[in-house]
Amino acid sequence: MKTACWTVGRLDAKNERTCIKKLESMITTKITITPYLAEYMLGKYNNGADEALKIPDNSDLYHLIWQLMAKRPKDCTGVDTGNLELILPCRREGKNPQYYNYLSERSSRMIEYRIKQEFNEELHSMISDNAERGREYLDLEVVNLFMCNYCIESVTEDALLKNHQRWKENIRKMRVRRNYKKKLNFQEKNTDQTSRFVR
Repeated sequence: MKTACWTVGRLDAKNERTCIKKLESMITTKITITPYLAEYMLGKYNNGADEALKIPDNSDLYHLIWQLMAKRPKDCTGVDTGNLELILPCRREGKNPQYYNYLSERSSRMIEYRIKQEFNEELHSMISDNAERGREYLDLEVVNLFMCNYCIESVTEDALLKNHQRWKENIRKMRVRRNYKKKLNFQEKNTDQTSRFVR
């Protein structure tokens, strides 16, 4: 496949391969996820800019997207809709994004679930760090700071704080508590054993 590429001087085979590689790495698709998670991703990786999102290759999400990429079905249109535009991963070997550029509804739900895990981990660790440092700020202020860092506007501070409190309560309930049984005195044990033989 020939592609147009602007280079200074003559376009040789090496430059053409480099240009094709750059074009392949910029293939995008859109998925629909919860609005505050889309804002979180744009704030984390794009500094809040509303453009295609390039996920670093050292993250778990990058590898998840790589695994979920599939060939576009014949009955599917070429236009994707959604609130989060992703630049598809491009590696030297394996799936070529020119052909494997489709993420199904199930795939977008799996990606959303992983983003939500990442969001919750970061939020809970930020609130927990504040608690370990002697509660310099109120939890509501920490949540507000978190929202400002990632330009999140579609959810309230109270909702995120309530989410943290539910998570904390679930962790508390999951802890296994040891059942203490009353130990018998030595004399009580002996009398129980002798009474058993007397009968």
